[in-house]
Amino acid sequence: MTASAASSGPVGQLPKNNRPEQDRIAFKRELTGVIPHLRAFARGLCGRPDLADDLVQETMLKAWAAQERFEPGTSMRAWTFVILRNAYLTEMRRNRFRGDYDETVAERTLVAPAGQEAPLHLADMHRALLTLPPERREALLLIGAGGFSYEEAAEICGCAVGTIKSRVGRARATLTRMIEDGEIPRRSGNGDDYAHARIMTDLEHVSTGGNLE
Repeated sequence: MTASAASSGPVGQLPKNNRPEQDRIAFKRELTGVIPHLRAFARGLCGRPDLADDLVQETMLKAWAAQERFEPGTSMRAWTFVILRNAYLTEMRRNRFRGDYDETVAERTLVAPAGQEAPLHLADMHRALLTLPPERREALLLIGAGGFSYEEAAEICGCAVGTIKSRVGRARATLTRMIEDGEIPRRSGNGDDYAHARIMTDLEHVSTGGNLE
């Protein structure tokens, strides 16, 4: 699998899909299945429900347009996380995201997979998440909310496994210190959750051969 293969190209103009109908149906089923994971990751990265939903929509459409590059049997979740991450970095360069806290970020954000570091069961840390440097927040989200292994997270981020471990460790240490020192930022923003149907409608439209205007 080429992780970044589907990370570029116009969203509205989709190439002709030459895959058999059965393969397209299977791909669509897998793609729709990762929407909750994509939304949790996007919300954790940018902190705003509306912009997170835009990121997920863009990711879904780019993934559909590039489905011939996806290797069946590999991880759809990892593949689409790379697409979403690249879209997020592009938006960051445009200074679109301001990092407002989203209270509905998945509860598993700070819980490590079995066999890795002990989880930090502190709900207040969610408010502090967006104060972390982007690369540390991203690593923590992949390992926690995403449930990826260190190896998978390193592949998604294009860095060494040791780098991911270091970022996660430093992120957890920073958040723990903030909790202990009473430095948790005050809540801002709201938790509106409204765009799942819009994303699914757009996916249905392009999956039947339509283009977005």
